[in-house]
Amino acid sequence: MSKAMYTPRVGNSGAILKGFIERIENLNEEKRAISVDIRDIFAEAKGSGFDPKIMRIVIRRRAMDRADVQEQDALVTTYAHAIGEPAPDDEEETTSSSD
Repeated sequence: MSKAMYTPRVGNSGAILKGFIERIENLNEEKRAISVDIRDIFAEAKGSGFDPKIMRIVIRRRAMDRADVQEQDALVTTYAHAIGEPAPDDEEETTSSSD
């Protein structure tokens, strides 16, 4: 197959393609800048004594549907019990029942 087969036939298509590429490049640059801002916030939170790893878990869970969070919690409990470990919710029940 020759390269001519892939050459756009519309006269202005090169300019249109360039516009799409430039828009994507601009968005990628914005994404990099936002990523740096987020990293700075996590560093600031860590400096205030918060654990960024736990913060990421909380952020991820807040973005999930409630049903998905409940399913995830149920699976964690099931897996913990399967290996003979207490699940996080088991510890909460123990703590609250000893009051």
